[in-house]
Amino acid sequence: MKKWLISSAISALALTSAASADIKIAHVYGKTGPFEAYAKQSHDGLMLGLEYATGGTMEINGEKIVVIEKDTQLKPDNGKALLEEAYGDDEVDLAVGPVSSGVALAMLPVAEEYEKLLIVEPAVADSITGANYNRYIFRTGRNSSQDAVANAIALAGEDVHIATLAQDYAFGRDGIAAFREALEGQGQGIAHEEYVPTDTTDFTAAAERIFTAMKDLEGDKKLFIIWAGGGNPMGKIQAMDPSRFGVEIATGGNILAAMKAYKDFPGLEGATYYYYEIPKNDVNDWLVKTHQDRFGTPPDFFTAGGMSAGIAVVEAIKKAGSTDTEELITAMEGMEWETPKGTMKFRADDHQAMQTMYHFKIKVDDNVEWAIPELVRELKLEDLPIPVRN
Repeated sequence: MKKWLISSAISALALTSAASADIKIAHVYGKTGPFEAYAKQSHDGLMLGLEYATGGTMEINGEKIVVIEKDTQLKPDNGKALLEEAYGDDEVDLAVGPVSSGVALAMLPVAEEYEKLLIVEPAVADSITGANYNRYIFRTGRNSSQDAVANAIALAGEDVHIATLAQDYAFGRDGIAAFREALEGQGQGIAHEEYVPTDTTDFTAAAERIFTAMKDLEGDKKLFIIWAGGGNPMGKIQAMDPSRFGVEIATGGNILAAMKAYKDFPGLEGATYYYYEIPKNDVNDWLVKTHQDRFGTPPDFFTAGGMSAGIAVVEAIKKAGSTDTEELITAMEGMEWETPKGTMKFRADDHQAMQTMYHFKIKVDDNVEWAIPELVRELKLEDLPIPVRN
């Protein structure tokens, strides 16, 4: 009888434990380092997305969501080790992150080894869902091709010559490769390309090479800049007076702190992933109001991305009815869900989220501390021919 009671108690405990099992999510991201601002936005957005999608309960089907944070410090080896720790020791159901494309590329094989999902947000390099893709990778963030195609649509035109400047690592190289391909699709090429180290502060030599390549060309001349983190070269190159060669600076959207520098470029055009005043939908309305109430500021570029990832996690688990990896993959391939940017859809071919982008033109308002990317045209899913690269 004693043995039976003990056995029954153990069984009851196991059943209770199983019934109240937590849904464990690892957020593996560069919490400290040069992209710290991006990281904070991404995490705030992720938590807001989980909250929004669960109606504030932070539970799915009665199971509590637990988010475990891990700081890669933007180091690929750290990202790899921390994801191994999350899947192995912490036994998380899935992971979200990271910020850096270089770190993401180190993490992808870990997801495959452990046969667990990694939802990439906000790392951008095409190779993540391209050459380095595996079936355990889904990405809610936009990729380099989405940036590139949207910017090519915004900037290309008859008698337009475009040079580029980017950081010499995966984000910059993939970004320019995708931009070049997008321009070629519209019958244009790149007049000159420059790549500089990520920590460059003196852009004189690179800019002079660009000016030399562009000065004798006829027509409109634009220098398209792809840059992440601090040390943005726009202001420094503008101080070199590119207008003496007829060159205008162009770039994509950015976080609000970086958009302050855009006030020196009224009329600048490009394409952006998000600006809080542009999308008109219920999810974005909730995000803008909630973020303003809690943090005293509007939501930013990567807040919207983090929220999109959080909502995707909840919707996928609800749709699968499980946290089983194979059931989640089946549920997520082709899944559509609502985000601050409107409807997103995971493309079954490469698990990249198809999403709207925005062609903007900079407006300067003295009462607003950053430049305002006014909407020129909403670029919908059907407007963006995004290649499959895996």
